[in-house]
Parts: sequence; structure tokens; C-alpha cells
Amino acid sequence: MIKPLSITLAIAAAFPQLSYAQEELARVVVTGSNIRTSQKEGASAVQVLTAKELAATGKTTVADILRTISANSGNSYNEQYTGSFSAGTAGLSLRGLGQKNTLILVNGKRVSSYATAQDLQEVFVDLNSLPMAAVQRIEVLKDGASSVYGSDAVAGVVNIILYKEFKGTEVSAQLGSSTEGTGQLERSASLQTGFGSLDENGWSVVFSLDALKRDKLQQTDVSYLRGSDFRGYANGTLAWTPTNYYGTADATKQLGGVQGPLQVQNYGDITPGKSGQVLAYNPAEFRTLVPGVERVHTSLRGTLKLDANTEAYAEGLYGYSWAEQTFGAPLTVGSGLRAWNNSRQALDNIPVALPAGHPNNPGPTALPFTATLFDLGPRLKQDKVDFYRVLTGIKGSRNGWEYDASIARSGSKLKETVDNFVNRYEFEKVLADGSYNFADQSKNSEAVRNRLRLSTLRPAESKLTVADFSASRELLELPAGALGFALGGQWRQEEMNSNTSTAVLSGTELRPAINIIKGKREVTAAFAEFNVPVLKDLTVNLAGRADKYSDFGSAFSPKASVRYQAAPWLLLRGTVSRGFRAPSLPEITNSTSVSYGSVIDKLDPITPSQARGVTNITVANTELSPERSKNVNLGFVVSPSANSSVGVDFYHIRTNGVIDTESTDTILANESTHPEKVVRDAQGRILTLYRQYSNQGERVVSGIDVDLRYKLPKNAYGNVTLNAQLSRVFKYEQPLSNGEALTNGAGTNYFGSIPKWRGTTSASWELGQWSTNAAWNYVGGYEQTTRPGERVKPFATVDFNVGYKISAATSVSLLLANAFDRKPSWDSSFNFFDYTQGDPRGRFASVKLNHKF
Repeated sequence: MIKPLSITLAIAAAFPQLSYAQEELARVVVTGSNIRTSQKEGASAVQVLTAKELAATGKTTVADILRTISANSGNSYNEQYTGSFSAGTAGLSLRGLGQKNTLILVNGKRVSSYATAQDLQEVFVDLNSLPMAAVQRIEVLKDGASSVYGSDAVAGVVNIILYKEFKGTEVSAQLGSSTEGTGQLERSASLQTGFGSLDENGWSVVFSLDALKRDKLQQTDVSYLRGSDFRGYANGTLAWTPTNYYGTADATKQLGGVQGPLQVQNYGDITPGKSGQVLAYNPAEFRTLVPGVERVHTSLRGTLKLDANTEAYAEGLYGYSWAEQTFGAPLTVGSGLRAWNNSRQALDNIPVALPAGHPNNPGPTALPFTATLFDLGPRLKQDKVDFYRVLTGIKGSRNGWEYDASIARSGSKLKETVDNFVNRYEFEKVLADGSYNFADQSKNSEAVRNRLRLSTLRPAESKLTVADFSASRELLELPAGALGFALGGQWRQEEMNSNTSTAVLSGTELRPAINIIKGKREVTAAFAEFNVPVLKDLTVNLAGRADKYSDFGSAFSPKASVRYQAAPWLLLRGTVSRGFRAPSLPEITNSTSVSYGSVIDKLDPITPSQARGVTNITVANTELSPERSKNVNLGFVVSPSANSSVGVDFYHIRTNGVIDTESTDTILANESTHPEKVVRDAQGRILTLYRQYSNQGERVVSGIDVDLRYKLPKNAYGNVTLNAQLSRVFKYEQPLSNGEALTNGAGTNYFGSIPKWRGTTSASWELGQWSTNAAWNYVGGYEQTTRPGERVKPFATVDFNVGYKISAATSVSLLLANAFDRKPSWDSSFNFFDYTQGDPRGRFASVKLNHKF
């Protein structure tokens, strides 16, 4: 595998040492500051993705574009995370610090978080709810910005900027398909149109619409995954699931015989060290790798010039998302089967034993058993999300002040329906009266099956109301330039109401998963910023923000940054700041979660060295304090010419009081002093672990970003542009368990997979009617820590986009994603690949037609 640094250095070597040309630049506000400046590069590292660069990628969604940036180190999820409470969504995790630490803005303003939380505690903005056709550019601020934007900007900010004016109408249609026989199709279309001009007419209106439909991808659609046979990989096994057996520990005591998807397999092929034969099924038949989706986004913005110095504006965003997937195999009943008891706020154990006289019980006494109810069908899930933001404001200049005031309302509403779950009370009846045949399910009547089947609705909603005001001006003229000043304030109300189904609350649903969040809070903030020209080429920026939260108290976030133009071709920069992350509503308000995981318990009387499935009950903590962070960023930009630059930026983020739950190891190590946190069955096997959020240890993250850009002078061979962004993680340190020393997780999957290297390199070439773009996407390898000695290999793909202008108004493009059909790297902890880093779709070819009126 070619090292990413080799590609980077090759591009750097290609940069000719041309004379530097100073450009006249308009004064603009760049993400990370409230003060207008004409500086092309500021004190903070900001990656700008222009409309042209966005189009060159050939990608059809905001999420697909943002998730390829090198600063997205790890711990972010897209719709491949099908076992999530937020299925069908996509988020971004700058520096690997989690989606909750990355702030997503649209036109510099906040939008509502998704209706419920990811991984129980991650409150985030769903990128799949945001429009693509309306995007003019995207700015990614790669250092902490709590002093300007608030607590959720610890890792950085992504500002998605939509068109304010657009002349004419542009339409496009795109059709794509996997070339690898998976049968997956993707269709998309977009419309962008604009009327009026602020300069000529005093008003402007821009409207956009984009739509996407993509087929579902099942594991059985992918040739090398469909058999779930990974014995040729490191620590791989035949990843089938044993079921249908008498008792609770010995799967070789078969209940019935081959039926439905069940086959007889050697137990040792599935679990090394075991002997005998078991009935087992291939879980690939019941696993969705990428959900089927349908999405529609619209954006409408109008601007009215009230006078020469004042504009009124209004904006509406709406996104509809629908995702459907196979949630899992039919329910397996056996030891540890539960239902929720709302009055106790706990789980009730449901006995699973064939009574004496049951047709499947050969003995005279009740007989425990394990069985999968295949004839009920796979469990299915559909998620429908409605997202919106309406915003209005006024901006302009008066008496030397430039101001912007706005109010907004935003929301995200989820309706999740599931089918073929199981009714607890009907199950207890058919178990008692013998009317359901577990051993030969073909003999069951459809009436009995329909009694057992359960369909439910889970609603969730988040709301955000925001009032913003900011103003800036030049206070006075200093010897080195004008002293810039900005101030502002914000009030916002955040609300989340994530419920569970009535079937769960009534105790009707077997094996329920719960993510109940009910909370509301208000946040009031004031901020100020000074831009001080100390010398002609030396500028210092000082900023501070005070936030008051109604549920935990106050926090202050200062920031100081320095920009030094040491030479016409050399810029030195650095920032130092303090930040904080407020406890999220799931962490601090009225919330309860029931989720499922696995644990290796050395006290387990049957399988002390093997993972066993357990239930986790997690509750909020009203006494939480915010996480406190310190950020340091140092960098330089070398510009040999007006068309070339090399930027290198170092970052270091130390966070204290990280909010999390105790690790499983900590809970089990302290079971004797806190036995209430561990629930075991009569045999001594763990059934449930109780957890609560708390402020725990610290986390230290550091690394560098390298940004290379070069545009060759135009000649007879056309225009050539080279770009490369590379990130290297030095540290990602946390304690593995409470009270332990910090462990470096960079290049491992201790704390989610955090590859040391991640990068994107692209080359664009325009000649006459032709345009081409090639992008190389690299994800470094990492150590698989649950299996010492196993290393997950690097993963790299190449994308091609070739376009041809049929006429001045019409163009056609051929796009190849993953052109060389690279497979994601094997990771035995996932039993195939890590879906936070890889993609199973293989080569994907598309054709796009674009026309301008």
C-alpha cells in the first residue's frame, strides 16, 4: 500500500518556486470569526470546498462529501450503522471526538439536532437531512470555536453555505448502479433556480430541490460476505448463529431438525474449542448493510434590499428522509428474555421453558430451551424523518456598525415503525397451551403466527428556537491598521422528546430496546471579539463567550489567536482557547435507555472466556458538570505563488471530566462493593448491567493536518489543479477503565477505530470540452485490540469523474466510485469490516446529465 505521505510529498515536489503575487481580496466573514477581513488565510485553519470542487467529486449528498475529509478521524456514523437508535442518519466527528463535539451550521446559523440520540448520548445534526443542490460552498473550521459558537464546537465547525443569489435555472439527473452484481441502483435529481438581483432589482429569490432514491443492500447481495464464512481471515470463524436447542448452555442438544434457514454445522467451526454438531443459521440473510432510502430536500431563500445599507432575508429548509432495512433475524427466545416494567423502571424476566405435556417436551418436567421463531419472518424497520428550519432576519450597516439579527425555528421529527416483533403476552399463552410448535414451525397456523407478530411505532422529536444578534465595526485606527471589534448575543431553547412505543411501555414487546429522552433547556450567551493589528504583518485576535445553561450553570470560553505574515510567501499562525461541552439532554435530563451488548465474565459458570450477550440499562445524571477542554493549534502556510500553497497545522486538545458511563471492566471489578449494578440469573450468569453517566477521566488528542493546493498555469494542455489533505493522529489518549493511566488509542480501536493516517488527494484536468477529476481516498490501518496481534490493513479507493460539454448549456459525466473495486479491510471485531471506516458497495458507476437554462 502506498503511504499517504508519499503522495503528499510528490505533490509538494511538483510545486514550482514562482514569485508570490499579492491578490486584492474582498472583505468577508470567514467561519470562526464575526469580524470581516480581507485576509485569504486567517489565524485558524479553514478548509473551503467550493461549488466547483463539490461538483467534481460526483457525490450526491452532503454527508458523502463531508465524511471523506481527512479531519473526520473516527467515531462518526452513516446509514451503515443499522443497529442504531438513529438508523438512516449520517454525522461527522472531527478529530474522532464524536459527533456531539462537531458543530454543523447552515449559512452560519444553527439547525436542530436529530430527533433522538446516537449511541444513547450523542446529540448531533443529521447530514442526510440537509440539502445538496443549494450548496455554494462548505467551510470546515478545524480548531475549537466555543468562544464564538458555543459548547458543541470543541472539535471544530462545519458551515454549509447556500446560494444567496442564483441566475437562471439548472437541472440535473443521475443514475448509478453497482457493477458487482449486487443489484443496487441509485437515482438522483436536482433543480436550482433563481430570480432577481440585489444590485439590479433590489431583491433576489433562490429555490432548490434535490431528490435521491437508493435500493437496499443486503449482506447476501455481496459475494464475499453472503456465506458469513470468514475462516480464511485472521481470527475469523464460520459466523453462523447456533439456535434451537434444549437447555441453556449446550447447543448440541438439538430441538427439532433442519427447517427454514437452519442447517447442521460443526460447533467447532463456529466456536473454536467446541465439539459436536448444532443447528445454526446464516445471519447474512437477515442483515442490511446499507438501508434503502428515499430523500427529498428543498431550500427557499429570499432577500429584499430595504435601502442602500439594509437587507431583510427569510429562509426555509425542509428535508424528508425515509429509510428501510432488515433490523435483524426473527426473535430468539431463551434464557435472558425480558420485557419492560414501566412501574418499576426495570426489566421483567420472562421464563422460557416447555411445560410438561408440551408437544416439543419429551420429559415429565418443565424444560428450558432456546429457539428462533423463523416462521414469523425477519424483523423489519422503517424510519421516516421530517426536518425543517424557518429563519428570518435583517442585516446591514449603520453609523459604522455592520449588524445581523435573526430568529429561527428548527425541528426534526421521527416516526419509526417495526414489524415482526413478538407479543409477550401471546408468547406466554402459546408456550403454556402448546399451540406453537418450536421444533417444526411449518406446522404452525397463520392465525397463531399473527397472534405473535407485533408492529409498533416509536416517535421522537427535537426542537430548536434561536434568536441571534451580532455587530462589528472598526473602533479606531492604530499605527498598524484598524482595530476590529465584534459583539453579540444568543438565546436558544433546546428540546428533545424521544419516546418508545406503547407496546414497550405496557410490557407487551419482548426484548425491547429503549431510548427515552425527555428534556428542555434554555441557553443564553454573550460574546465579544477584538482583532488587533499589532504590526503591519502581525494581528492578534481575542475572543470570549459566556454561556448560561438553565440545567447546569455557566461557562466561559476565551480564545486568543495570532496571525503573522512573516514574508509574502510565509504565514505563521496559532490559537489557544478554552472550551466546554455541556452535558447533552440524554445525559443530564429525564432519560432511560435499554440496549444490548456482550461481555466476557471470568465468573461465568459456563463460558468464562467467551463473550455473552447482556442487557445494559443506562440512566441520566442531573449532577453532571460540563466537559472542560483546552485547545492549542499552531501552523504555517507557505505560498510559493498565488496559485500554490502548503499548509501544516498542529492541534492538541485536552479534555477533563469526560462524560461517559463506567466501563464493563470497572463495573465487574467493583461488583462486591456495588452488587446493585450487576444482575445475574440463578446459574450466576450476567443478565443486566446498570450504568449511569458521570464525569470521568481526561482525554488528550493531538495530530497534524497537511493541506496542499496547486493550480498549474493555463496552457495548451488545459488547466490542471492538484489538491491533497492529509491528517496524522499522534495521540488519542483515554483511560481504559476508571482510575487507570491514559492509554493511547491512535492507530487502534480501543476507543472506536482511530487510524493514524487519513487523507484525500485529487487531481482535476480541464481541456476544451472535457473535464476530469481523480480522487484517492486513504484510511490507514490500525491494531485490533480485542484480538492482540491482529492488524486491520489500510484501505484506499480511487474515484473518477469524466465530464463532457455537449453544448454551452448541457454536459454529461461518467462517474466511477471505488473504480478498482477495493474491498474494505477485515476486522474480526465486526466479523467482517468496520462500517465507520469502510464501505461494502464496491465499484459503483453513474451517469449524470446537467442542463442550464
